[in-house]
Amino acid sequence: MDYLYVKALHIIFVVTWFAGLFYIVRLFIYFAEAAEKTEPERSILQKQFIIMQKRLWYGITWPSAIITLGLGSTIVIIQGYYNPFPTWLVWKLSFVVGLYVYHFLCHAIFKQQQRGILKYSSTQLRIWNEVATLFLFGIVFLVVLKNALSMVWGIIGLILFAVILMLAIRVYKRFRETS
Repeated sequence: MDYLYVKALHIIFVVTWFAGLFYIVRLFIYFAEAAEKTEPERSILQKQFIIMQKRLWYGITWPSAIITLGLGSTIVIIQGYYNPFPTWLVWKLSFVVGLYVYHFLCHAIFKQQQRGILKYSSTQLRIWNEVATLFLFGIVFLVVLKNALSMVWGIIGLILFAVILMLAIRVYKRFRETS
């Protein structure tokens, strides 16, 4: 198969994987917030969120993660990046490993909520939701810029972006509490 087709499919499945990761955590948040409702509203909402989570997780997110890994590995082989790995690719793959760890941790939350177990508040889950955003920024900047100085500035920017996201979550929480 032509390299550009593999690359295009890789990008498409990265997008669908991230869409699944972003939305699954939103469903975790809604599930947690539904627990604060009174019956029968709580049961109705949580039952629906369990169905939505299962369809999203097994129908989109997991398949996209697996296909992304397969296509990414194919790109590395086609390009001959494995001997030796360029520095930018080592950093990118480090972020990708972190993203898969995030994915598996989301899977643990998914399994808990499927059993009706709530270990995290909606605020904690809102913060958790932004972790995928940090990975997205880091990975895209590394792939596009591909040099060490840009990586340093990118990491500084990533840290600043994380601080801004945390502040935005706090402001939003205060806004919700006063509304």
